[in-house]
Amino acid sequence: MDRTGTPLIEVRNLVKHFGSVIALNGVSMHVSAGEVLCLLGDNGAGKSTLINTLAGVHRPTAGEFLIEGRPRVFSSPRDALEAGVATVYQDLAMIPLMSVTRNFFMGQEPTVGFGPFKRIDMKRADDITRAEMKRIGIDVREPQQAVGTLSGGERQCVAIARAVHFGAKVLILDEPTSALGVAQTSMVLKYINQVRESGLGVIFITHNVRHAMAVGNRFTVLNRGKTLGTFAKGEIAIDELQNLMAGGKELQAVSAELGGTV
Repeated sequence: MDRTGTPLIEVRNLVKHFGSVIALNGVSMHVSAGEVLCLLGDNGAGKSTLINTLAGVHRPTAGEFLIEGRPRVFSSPRDALEAGVATVYQDLAMIPLMSVTRNFFMGQEPTVGFGPFKRIDMKRADDITRAEMKRIGIDVREPQQAVGTLSGGERQCVAIARAVHFGAKVLILDEPTSALGVAQTSMVLKYINQVRESGLGVIFITHNVRHAMAVGNRFTVLNRGKTLGTFAKGEIAIDELQNLMAGGKELQAVSAELGGTV
């Protein structure tokens, strides 16, 4: 996949203040079509603020925010969605007792009829849901089953498939593998790779460097609201990336003070 064109999303020296608190203090990154950019950092690094800014939840205090090379300011998450930027959060924004189909469409259901006789075209919705899930290797025999009966990995895939189906160009995935077992993690990582190969851009937020290395093309490390660096796959080893993410020189200094026990 050619990743040399105009980035789908680019931010330059992005700054975000909440009163006197500086959450982002000069973050720069970009993601292009057909690549996975892994966003790494410890708690408090600024990852959540960054993805909420990209998703239209927060407006940046300063810096440049470009969508396909054009400056943009999102007033709401709907603005971001209309621009093709979809975010899948850890909680997935799903209702466990509702069906797979209703969660898949949620507010965007196909309809039949006119005026006061308009109603949800449930057969079409079920058929689309079944086909989309089968395309990624998940056999949902009964789309009307409660989404809560699916595994964690399957629910993640439903959320991602939903975003892709409704026209996302960029997927922002917030810790999609954090609470999953080995088999379910493998399922989600495999699907992320499929999404990348289909030409979408993916921003994959994770604490797990091995998961990042499995699918990532580039790795951006955040620390205290700043970009520490961006590295292409092959430019940095797993141990180096883990050390940088965990604190780098500060961690080494603490380790030395404790006799190398950290």
